[in-house]
Amino acid sequence: MADDSEWMKLPVDQKCEHKVWKARLNGYEEALKLFQRIEDAKSPEWGKYLGLIKKFVTDSNAVAQLKGLEAALAFVENAHVANRTTGEVVSGVVTKVFNQPKARAKELGMDICLMYIEIEKAEVVQEELLKGLDNKNPKIVVACLETLRKALGEFGSKIVTLKPVVKILPKQFESREKAVRDEARLLAVEIYKWIRDALRPSLQNINSVQLKELEEEWVKLPSTPPKQSRFLRSQQDLKAKFEQQQVQGGEHSDDDEEEAAVAVDPYELLEPVEILSKMPKDFYDKIEAKKWQERKEALEAIETLTKNPKLENGDYGDLVRALKKVVGKDANVMLVSLAAKCLAGLATGLRKKFGTYSGQVVPTILEKFKEKKPQVVQALQEAIDAIFLTTTLQNLSEDILAVMDNKNPSIKQQASLFLARSFRHCSQATLPKSVLKPFCAALIKQVNDSAPEVRDAAFEALGTVMKVVGEKAVNPFLADLDKLKLDKIKESADKVELPGGKKGAGGAPVEKKPAAKAAPPPEAPKTSAPTKKASGAAASKPSAGPPKKGKPASGGKAKKVASDVKEVTEAELSDGVCEELAAGVLPENCLQALDSANWKERLASMEEFQKAVETMDTVTMPCQALVRMLAKKPGWKETNFQVMQMKLHIVALVAQRGQFSKTSASVVLEGLVDKVGDVKCGGNAKEGLTAIGEACSLPWTAEQLVSLAFAQKNPKNQAEALNWLANAMKEFGFTGINVKAFINNVKTALGATNPGVRTAAITLLGVMYLYMGAPLRMFFEDEKPALLAQIDAEFEKMQGQSPPAPIRFNRKSASAEDEVDEGEEQDEDGGGGGQDIMDLLPRSDISDKITSDLVSKIGDKNWKIRKEGLDEAAAIISEAKFIKPTIGELPFALKGRLADSNKILVQQTLSILQQLATAMGPGIKQHVKSLGIPIITVLGDSKANVRSAALTTLQAWVDQTGMKDWLEGEDLSEELKRENPFLRQEVLGWLAEKLPALRTVPGDLMLCVPQLYTCLEDRNGDVRKKAQDALPTFMMHLGYDKMNKATGKLKPASKDQVVAMLEKARAVMPAKPAAPAKAGGGKGSADLGGTASASAEEHPDGKPEVKKIRGGAAAKKGPGTKKPAAKGLKEEDKSGPIFIFVPNAKEQRIKEEKQLKILKWNFITPRDEYVEQLKTQMSTCLAKWLQDELYHLDFQRHVKAIGVMIERLESEREATIGCLDLILKWFTLRFFDTNTTVLMKALEYLKLLFIMLNDENYHLTEYEANSFIPYLILKVGESKDGVRKDVRAILTMLCKVYPASKVFPFLMEGTKSKNSKQRAECLEELGCLIEGYGMNVCQPTPAKSLKEIAVHIGDRDTSVRNAALNTVVAVYNVCGDQVYKLIGNLSEKEMSMLEERIKRSAKKAPVKQSASEKTQREHPANPNATFSRKPAQEDPNKLKIMYRTYKIQSRQQHNEPSHNPIPKEFKLDLEKIEEDMIRDEYKMPDLIEHNLDELLEPIIIPKFMSRNLSLHFDDVHNSTASTINYVISQVASGDINTSIQALAQIDEVLRQEDKADAMSGHIDQLLIATIMQLRLINSTHLADDRVDKKDVIKLYSCIMGSLLSLFSMESLAREASMGILKDLMHGLIMLMLDSRVEDIEEGTQVIRSVNLLVIRVLEKSDPTNLISALLVLLQDSLVSSAGSHTISDLVMKCLWRVIRFLPETIHNINLDRILLDIHNFMKVFPKEKLKQLKGDLPHRTLKTLLHSLCKLTGAKILDHLSMIENRNESELEAHLRRVVKHTGNLSGMKSDRGNEKSGLRTEERMSKAKVSDILTEIFKKIGSKENTKEGLTELYEYKLKYSDADLEPFLKNTTQVFQNYVERGLRMIESEREGKVYIQTVMPQNSCDSVLSSNEEMKPASYYYERLQILKRRCGLENTSIQAGLNSGDGESQQQPTISLMSKPAVVSSTDMLHSKLSQLKESREQYQQERSALSPTRANTRSASPAGDLDDLKKRLERIKSKLQ
Repeated sequence: MADDSEWMKLPVDQKCEHKVWKARLNGYEEALKLFQRIEDAKSPEWGKYLGLIKKFVTDSNAVAQLKGLEAALAFVENAHVANRTTGEVVSGVVTKVFNQPKARAKELGMDICLMYIEIEKAEVVQEELLKGLDNKNPKIVVACLETLRKALGEFGSKIVTLKPVVKILPKQFESREKAVRDEARLLAVEIYKWIRDALRPSLQNINSVQLKELEEEWVKLPSTPPKQSRFLRSQQDLKAKFEQQQVQGGEHSDDDEEEAAVAVDPYELLEPVEILSKMPKDFYDKIEAKKWQERKEALEAIETLTKNPKLENGDYGDLVRALKKVVGKDANVMLVSLAAKCLAGLATGLRKKFGTYSGQVVPTILEKFKEKKPQVVQALQEAIDAIFLTTTLQNLSEDILAVMDNKNPSIKQQASLFLARSFRHCSQATLPKSVLKPFCAALIKQVNDSAPEVRDAAFEALGTVMKVVGEKAVNPFLADLDKLKLDKIKESADKVELPGGKKGAGGAPVEKKPAAKAAPPPEAPKTSAPTKKASGAAASKPSAGPPKKGKPASGGKAKKVASDVKEVTEAELSDGVCEELAAGVLPENCLQALDSANWKERLASMEEFQKAVETMDTVTMPCQALVRMLAKKPGWKETNFQVMQMKLHIVALVAQRGQFSKTSASVVLEGLVDKVGDVKCGGNAKEGLTAIGEACSLPWTAEQLVSLAFAQKNPKNQAEALNWLANAMKEFGFTGINVKAFINNVKTALGATNPGVRTAAITLLGVMYLYMGAPLRMFFEDEKPALLAQIDAEFEKMQGQSPPAPIRFNRKSASAEDEVDEGEEQDEDGGGGGQDIMDLLPRSDISDKITSDLVSKIGDKNWKIRKEGLDEAAAIISEAKFIKPTIGELPFALKGRLADSNKILVQQTLSILQQLATAMGPGIKQHVKSLGIPIITVLGDSKANVRSAALTTLQAWVDQTGMKDWLEGEDLSEELKRENPFLRQEVLGWLAEKLPALRTVPGDLMLCVPQLYTCLEDRNGDVRKKAQDALPTFMMHLGYDKMNKATGKLKPASKDQVVAMLEKARAVMPAKPAAPAKAGGGKGSADLGGTASASAEEHPDGKPEVKKIRGGAAAKKGPGTKKPAAKGLKEEDKSGPIFIFVPNAKEQRIKEEKQLKILKWNFITPRDEYVEQLKTQMSTCLAKWLQDELYHLDFQRHVKAIGVMIERLESEREATIGCLDLILKWFTLRFFDTNTTVLMKALEYLKLLFIMLNDENYHLTEYEANSFIPYLILKVGESKDGVRKDVRAILTMLCKVYPASKVFPFLMEGTKSKNSKQRAECLEELGCLIEGYGMNVCQPTPAKSLKEIAVHIGDRDTSVRNAALNTVVAVYNVCGDQVYKLIGNLSEKEMSMLEERIKRSAKKAPVKQSASEKTQREHPANPNATFSRKPAQEDPNKLKIMYRTYKIQSRQQHNEPSHNPIPKEFKLDLEKIEEDMIRDEYKMPDLIEHNLDELLEPIIIPKFMSRNLSLHFDDVHNSTASTINYVISQVASGDINTSIQALAQIDEVLRQEDKADAMSGHIDQLLIATIMQLRLINSTHLADDRVDKKDVIKLYSCIMGSLLSLFSMESLAREASMGILKDLMHGLIMLMLDSRVEDIEEGTQVIRSVNLLVIRVLEKSDPTNLISALLVLLQDSLVSSAGSHTISDLVMKCLWRVIRFLPETIHNINLDRILLDIHNFMKVFPKEKLKQLKGDLPHRTLKTLLHSLCKLTGAKILDHLSMIENRNESELEAHLRRVVKHTGNLSGMKSDRGNEKSGLRTEERMSKAKVSDILTEIFKKIGSKENTKEGLTELYEYKLKYSDADLEPFLKNTTQVFQNYVERGLRMIESEREGKVYIQTVMPQNSCDSVLSSNEEMKPASYYYERLQILKRRCGLENTSIQAGLNSGDGESQQQPTISLMSKPAVVSSTDMLHSKLSQLKESREQYQQERSALSPTRANTRSASPAGDLDDLKKRLERIKSKLQ
């Protein structure tokens, strides 16, 4: 019970992991209650059990485990953190629960698994269960199968992924255990419920008996699909719906059933098989064998392999080509059938992956249909049907249409039947009218074929397509068919059965095969014309060509189609019939007078003719008869112009009013053309031509016109005919024009001798250019240069213009409904107008030129021959200009060259491919898979130029094809799988650029997501960055949810990272581009009234991408709007405000840029995406007309817009400021324009803008400044003076609205430009800023800025050099000589240039300085006026000593003694600081000038004027702490001089007692910096031969000096923490052991200093921290196998020394911490392990330490073990008990030792009076100058004898200086007694206690002496060796090395200056004291004050100097 009572008191979580099972059982019970009681799912209480849940389920006790499972289930169900435990808990359930005999345990285990699935962890659970199936224990396997079955039954196939389950199922049927097989059977039945027959292929190979049993079970299953009965936490809406259906009796809609029964593709459940490696090795030899049996054998082997239902992707190119060759050329029909079967198998197994090869196989199969043997035809049909499912009908269209005109009827028949079968797999979406139109045209031809089988096949194909897309969609193409044929097509459509139960557009079912991935679901039939129009337009947009190819005007297209549909046809009538018809409608006298000889009669008859036509019924008007009457003699040879005019006018009337046919037009056209050039009749002739164009369509009229015009020789007629045609194109649009015929005629016209004809031809070309774009020029490249220049000039005029909206149309239409249909067709078929234009271009077939010889050349082993082949291919393409997609074997030849080892050939191949894309146009699509994807592979090339060429080629292809074909299939994801960093970063960058512009993408893009996630964790940083950039663009199309779900397959660590990146990407995900609104259109454009105007208004809003700021006439795809209406609108809008103020819009833009939702405005040259982004942002803030002007291609429009902005600037101030960021960004774009007019206008506006901003007191934001200033500075280097002047003016004004200190860094960046003018101007501006705003403006620091500026003094350009010198002079004018320090080291030449410039240009800065100094003396209360001209913000960041040192040094280096009229030797900041602190208590001599000659005379020491002066640290400033932090940070600098200066400054602080307190709180920081510097010296400086080792020694000296000063002050030393002390001691010990230091001259002195420092650290540091540090250091040194035993030995010596001090420090020691550290040490090194070490010193050291502690504290030490956990198990406690017990026994047993102790105690108990007398006598001697050494010796011996003697009463009344002196003397004696040489501190000035005696009279003398030493150095008297004085004395030989190590005044450096200035005064005092008191020569390191030694004399001399200077 005692044990029970012990664990009963424990908390629940501790009970749950107790070793007693009853305790655990109790814990589980309580945990279960607790879990059920906690209501908050996010309670912190759940977190306590995170690591315990696995123990709950894996408990070794069955009873406890059962309760643990219940608790675990409650935890998983209720805790929000439960999902973190999924993997480990489910794994525990599988291995430790499913094997339990208790059914309850297994049931709970399953419930836990299912609960994890419910909380969204299905993937992890399923993975663990599948792992369990590999367990050897059948019980576990059965339980896992059962759990999977339950999960599937409850959650359904959408939650439980079936593919991995189906994969392992066959293996379970092979198990030896019947229970496993039975459970597998049940699981198979459950799976079948969900996916039905899709399961069968995966189980075909199991035992036939088992399969039969399964079949029987499957038959029994209900036909209704199962429903999900349990739902995830995220599916609560579905759960509610399900429960509602249950309440309603389980009724549900048919839609739900269909949704639930989503067909699962069996293909997806199969594992791919790799067959390429299994092919016979001799296959390619056998397939070429002469014996057909060998070829058959090879094909049979392939057929066997291709029977696998799913094949692994790979390079099947060679195999496909081999099979294709057999199909095409083998004479044995059996082998042809076999090869076709192999191709079918490959296509079926590879599916979309076979699409790459489809283009090369289909033409061969179609040609082979000439075979009539049924088995061959059937095999070919199967093959081509399987291939169709791997690609799209659009990709095969060229090949199919090519054989539709074949002479062989079998080929035509099979092609039509193939189309019929293919149409069954299509839908309205995949059969747009642009695809249907050519197929229907070809099939209509076959309907009239002589062969009945061809006609029947054509009827079947047309019937099928009618069934699929609907009768209404097909009817426009069937207009020419008679009713009989139409009825037959409809009959065929009725017979067509589309399996799958879905309805086609015609109302009948239409099939949607799961296998046909390329076929999206068919759309519902369109019910309204507008809806259909819109969808058609959207569907056709992606197929549009590149931007340069303009879209034909919409109305024209519509009317063209209408004319095709409703064209009026009539037979040619005889003259007699015509006369009869005319007589029926015309007056008799009119007919008789037509051929009268009297022109007046003819004119009168014409008038009657006209009246009759005007009143005639349009339906019954006999047009042909009327025009034939007009042609009756004299007809078109009429000589009277009036009659002729009337006649031509009547022709126009007849054409306009009647049913005018082409037959009628043919009668009059010749006459019209003959008169078109006539001066008087030409206008009427053109009117007639226009009317005929409206009646018979412009394309036909134009073709007849041109042929007739050039058939005659009248150049006037030719020219006017071309002029009319040019105008007619603008009015009718370009649709349907026969470009090829036109170009031939235009070339004829261009070659005409008459200039009018040539001019008209060029004008016509200009109009054609509006519609065709750049490709038009390619037809005329062979023209003469002069003519080509004229053509180019005409094209240039048209550049940027959009084609006008058509205003004339083919008016023949039957009804309004037909008109709507026409408009609809225009949208769907003509929407991709750009592509239609390209289709109009005549293309050559170059396939016959791609010979086998050329292909073999390109593939030759010799690279030169390969190059020849490529050259030939390039020449063929270049010669053909425009080519058809059929290019034979060229794609395969070029593909091989993309992988060529010769990179030059690779680049040449890429160039050919680029050329190919341009020449082939959109037809290049069918080669994307075979040639395009290999281009992507080249992006992985290691050479940047090759990758660049590949990217350019890729872009050229995408311009022609769009992105859809590239994203379809797995090709892109396969490329990303390649572990090539170059390829990955290029492809991802390309995708990131392209995806945002797409509105839709194929679903196959999802295949790239796993590779994208892999790239996010790629080792290459560039790949990771590109992947992160691409992530938001993927997400915008795929959605966050899909991409987040895809992370489920990642490893947990990877998943966390990727999910975090997804969250970030989600925040910056760009929006999908909106679908462009339809502009113009069939019906709307036909209305010539207000509708056109409305269209003009709608277009820009709906389609903002039409107009771009740069490059290309994007608006060529322009809207069908009327220009006059647009102009009127623009004028009207100008009256409103030009800027629109949108509240918080600017803040929102700033926020979006910070969140990276939009591009940051940062570029070298502006790319299109920046321009488009700015245009989009400005659209909400600017008037529409202004935005159009700002983004117009004509620069004059920019000038005009800026002019308006200038006018409105004052009236729209608020709105201008609201849009300021956008305005400034737009002007940055203008800075990149080359037009000076725009630039000057822009600068004019900017000047006015900044004046206005200044008036409004507006200040630029960082966002605005960063977007504008860098680009403004680019123009400061402009070559034109006017521009530079304006930019400088703007920069000046800019500083009024933006801080000059922030402009400064931009100008500094400008000085790095390659443009010398820009560098010079930026430097001049910097000088102006410094002159105007002082040194405060220099950012980040004056020193850094000035160093960068000074670099330009050595620039090659004279103007830059001068500007840099002027800037430095400006700095000199501000801060005087400080400039020399700030600019850093310059070459001698540059320094001389600078000095000369300063001498000539500098202002009288010293005078100002002196005045400033005087003012500061008069106003000492100003704490910031310390260093003259010093920037205010730098005061707290620098120590004054640094500036004093630099000032002295710079004068010594750069100034001659008589250089300045008023020298400033005594102008030290120190003096000012002293005055600030002392106020009026001191009367200091005001030293300004001196007479240098007097310096050679003996120095008289002046009388004392005041009490001692202390050297002040810069504590007069407000931020001392930040100053110290800054200086400490410089201690660790990699630059030796910087570190030395920082140490010197810190040393000065530590040396002054009143300042040292400022270092409190910074000790650890200082020590860390020092340790870092020691490590840096060890690792870098000592190892670097370029570093002067004297500098290293000097640095060591400064470090030691600073640390000695620090550890001389116990209050500061005790602040050092344990960890810092440990690192410090380690660093010092390593330094002592470093042999490299000893090898350096004077290195031994450094080591001796280190030795002294270590002793000082041991004495002064906090004893607790010190002992802890040494123990840890000892432990580390012993543990480290690589460590030298010397280190541990030295550490132990330090410990022994600390042990000696324990009696004095025991009361200050934290024993608990010390004992804890010892405990930890003993855990690492137990007694036995400690004894195993070499030597027993560590063991002895530890024992001695413990013994000493026990001895001093006794048994109480056992009370200090509180910090040790499990102290009973500690070896330390046992050891202490033994020691305490042992020491107690010793004191009791050995009385003689007790007597000794008692005697000692008696001796120690001296009377206080006696002690007082002795110490009083000793201190009298110390105070005496003669006996001071004797007194110190007696005091030392007294302290040795009475260690506990209290000296405090005798010292407290003395000065601090006296106390320090006593302490120092005792230390010196101690060192001498121990046989060591006392080492003076490295920097003597550090120890002021050893320098100054209690006599204060000497202080002023040393102060003046220090000043004189500086003066001597300044005047060139350095050679007077101070060292001589230092080294004099008896102890010279002993102390000289140390002194020479510490101060070398002859060396000019900042450290030496400090020595000469600060330390010498103390040393001189010490030497003076020694001389007077005749002390021991051991202190010979001090120096004499001066040879004269008379202080009064020195003072008088200095007074004389002062009086002379005044």
